[in-house]
Amino acid sequence: MPDLLLELFSEEIPARMQRRAAEDLKKLVTDALVERGFLYEGAKAFATPRRLALHVAGLPVKGQDVREERKGPRVGSPDAAIQGFLKGAGLSSIDQAKIESDPKKGEFYVAVIEKPGRSTPDVLAEILPGIVKSFPWPKSMRWGAASREPGSLRWVRPLHSVICTFGPETEDPEVVRFEIDGIASGDVTKGHRFLAPGEIRVKRFDDYAPALERAKVVIDTDRRKDMILHDAKDLAFAQGLELVEDEGLLEEVAGLVEWPVVLMGSFDEAFLDIPPEVIRTTIRANQKCFVLRNPATGTLANKFLLTSNLIAADGGKTIVGGNERVVRARLSDAKFFWETDQRMKLEDRLEKLKSIVFHEKLGTQYERVERIAALAKELAPIVGADPALAERAAHLAKADLVTEMVGEFPELQGLMGRYYATLQGEHPSVAAAIEEHYKPLGPSDRVPTDPVSVAVALADKIDTLVGFWAIDEKPTGSKDPYALRRAALGVIRLVLENNLKLPLISLLAKPFARDAKDVLFEEFMQAKKLVEAIDDSAIAGLLNHPTLPDLESIFRQRQLGHSESLARIMYVRALDLLSFFADRLKVYLRDQGARHDLIDAVFSLDGQDDLLMIVRRVEALGRFLDTEDGRNLLAGYRRAANILRIEEKKDGRAYNEVPDLQIVNDQGQIEEKALAVVLHGAKEEAKTAVEAEDFEGAMRALSRLRQPVDAFFDKVTVNAEDPGLRANRLRLLNDIREATRTVADFSRIEG
Repeated sequence: MPDLLLELFSEEIPARMQRRAAEDLKKLVTDALVERGFLYEGAKAFATPRRLALHVAGLPVKGQDVREERKGPRVGSPDAAIQGFLKGAGLSSIDQAKIESDPKKGEFYVAVIEKPGRSTPDVLAEILPGIVKSFPWPKSMRWGAASREPGSLRWVRPLHSVICTFGPETEDPEVVRFEIDGIASGDVTKGHRFLAPGEIRVKRFDDYAPALERAKVVIDTDRRKDMILHDAKDLAFAQGLELVEDEGLLEEVAGLVEWPVVLMGSFDEAFLDIPPEVIRTTIRANQKCFVLRNPATGTLANKFLLTSNLIAADGGKTIVGGNERVVRARLSDAKFFWETDQRMKLEDRLEKLKSIVFHEKLGTQYERVERIAALAKELAPIVGADPALAERAAHLAKADLVTEMVGEFPELQGLMGRYYATLQGEHPSVAAAIEEHYKPLGPSDRVPTDPVSVAVALADKIDTLVGFWAIDEKPTGSKDPYALRRAALGVIRLVLENNLKLPLISLLAKPFARDAKDVLFEEFMQAKKLVEAIDDSAIAGLLNHPTLPDLESIFRQRQLGHSESLARIMYVRALDLLSFFADRLKVYLRDQGARHDLIDAVFSLDGQDDLLMIVRRVEALGRFLDTEDGRNLLAGYRRAANILRIEEKKDGRAYNEVPDLQIVNDQGQIEEKALAVVLHGAKEEAKTAVEAEDFEGAMRALSRLRQPVDAFFDKVTVNAEDPGLRANRLRLLNDIREATRTVADFSRIEG
C-alpha cells in the first residue's frame, strides 16, 4: 500500500509548540482523509526546531467507487418535477434515467449515479493547503510582501518549503502538486542549518529519515531526548557525579536542537553558598542547562551540562566558555539577591504588601494576609497545630513576594520565604509552613503533614475560595483564571490525606461573614437558619442569579434590613461553594476508583459537609454492596420503593408515618411481625453507629434486614383487602426506605 510523506519546513518552531503541533498535523490530515473515506494503516508525526513531518502508511491509491440509485418522480409528472430531478441527479436527459414500477405507486424514474473513486493525490492536493492555512498555532505571523494581502498565509515562523510525496514502496513516488501562497510542493528539503545546509532530494519516508540523519538531523523528538539523557548521564558518571534529572527541561532542550551534543561546563565553587534551588533555577531558566550533584552527599556540584546543536571543531571549548560566562553573570546576580534579601527581616517587608492589590474587590495582599492569619489561628486547634505558630506563619507566608530573589524568580516563592525565616531564627514549623502553604499545587504534588503547614495551607485556599465566591467570580466552563478548582482540590486532599474532621459549612461561615463587611457572625448564622427554611427549588433559583445586587433586591422585597439581607446572600453563596466542593470531591473520588453512584447516594443525604466522613461512608457502602447481603438488601429496597411509588401515586398521598405496631401484632403475618421487629432494631443500631462514625457497624446492622425483607415479600401481600392493613404495610415499606437512608440514598445506586 502507498505511503504519504509530508514535511513543512520553516525558519523556526518554538520548542514549547513542537509536540502539540506534530499531533495537530497528524489529527488534521488523518481526520480529513477518513472523512473522505480514505482509511490508512498507521500514522506518525515528527517535529524538530525547523520542520514538522508526517508519515501516513497504507493509504489506498484511490477512493472507492460510489454507485447510488436516486428515486425520482412518477412517469408522466409535470415537466418542472422532471427538470428538478434531472438537475439534482446530474442528468442531461430523462432518457438517461431508468424506469421502475411499484404495485402501489406505479412507474417512476430512477437515476443511477456512478462516481469513480478519486485518486489519493488529487484528494491530498485538495485538503492539505487548507490544513496548512488554518493550522492552529497558538501564535503565528505573516511575512514578506504577501503579508499585506488579506487572508495571506500565517505560520509560526516563515514557511520555506513543503515536501509531499505519495506512492508504493516498489515504485518511485509522485510529488503531490499544490501551492500555498506561492510555495509549491516538491521533494526537496534541507539538512542541519550549519552542519549540512545543502538540499536533499527525498522519495518516501524510509529514505527521508535516514537521509536527514546523514545530514545531522534527528527527526524524532523522543530519540533526541534519549540521546541527550544518555550522553548527560555518561558525562556525569565520568566525573563521579550524578545528573539531576528534569523531564520538563529535557523536553524543552530536545526541541531546541536537531543534532544534540552534550557538553560540560563549570562555575566558581563560591556560588555553592547560594541555596541549591536558586542555582538550579538560575541555570535552568537562563541557559537551559542541567545541574549535577555529588551522589555521596546529595549536594550540588559546581558543574553543569549544556546541549549544543553543533559538532564544534574545537571540541566545544568556545561554546562551553560562552555558557560559563553567562552562568557566572547570572549566579552573581542571584548571589547579590540572596545577600541583599537577608538584610531585612520578613516581618519588616509586610508594609510593602499594602501597595500590592490582590484583587480590586478583595483588597491588598496585606489585607489578605490578615484574613489568612485569623483563619489559620482558628483552624489550628482543629488540625492539631499551635495557634500562635499558625498565626505567625500565616503573617509571614507572603512576605517573600517582595524580596529581590522572588522578584527575579517568582517560581521560588515560598521556598525563599522558608530560607529567610530559618536564617532569622523562626520556629522550624513556621519556616516549613511558609514554603508548604501553597501545596498541593496539583494532583501529583505532595500534601503537607506538619499541623502548622496544614492550618496555613487550608486558610490560604479557603480564603481564596470564599473571597471569589463572595464577589461572584466563579469558574465557568473551562475557564478558571484564579485556579479555584485547584484550590478546592487542595482543601480536599489536605483534609483527606491528613484524616481531618472539618465540617465545611461552619468552617466557611466566618470568612463569608467577614467578606460581607457589615455582617456580624451571629447575623450570618441566623441567616443560615432562615435560608435553610427555604425549599430546595427556591435556593436553586437564588444561586442562579448572576450578581449580588439581584440577590439583594430579592431579599429586600421580603422587607429585610440591609445587614440581614446581605447575610442571607452570603449564606446562599456559602451553599453554592459547598456544592462546588461536592463536585470536586466527586471528581477526586472517581479518580481514586470510587463509583459515581455511591458518591451521589451519600451526597444526597442532608447535612453532608464533613469530607472525611463522606469518603469513609462511600468506602463502607461500596464494601457492603459487594457482599451478598448488600446486593440482596438493595434488591429488597428497590422492590419496596417501586411498590411505594406506584401506590402513593395511585392514592395521591405519602405513607411516611410510623407503622402501627398494634395492627402488625393483631392482623399481621409472622413474616410481617419479624420484619417490624428487626427493622426497629436495625434502624436504631445503624443510627447509633453512624453517629459514632462506625459506618461498617451501620452496614452490619442493615445487613440483618436481608432475610426478613426477603421473607416479607415472599409471604405477605402488601395490597391487602383491609384498607387499614394495606396502609400499615405500605408504612412498613417506607420504614425499609428510611432505614437505608441512615447510611445512603439507595435510590441513587445503580446496577
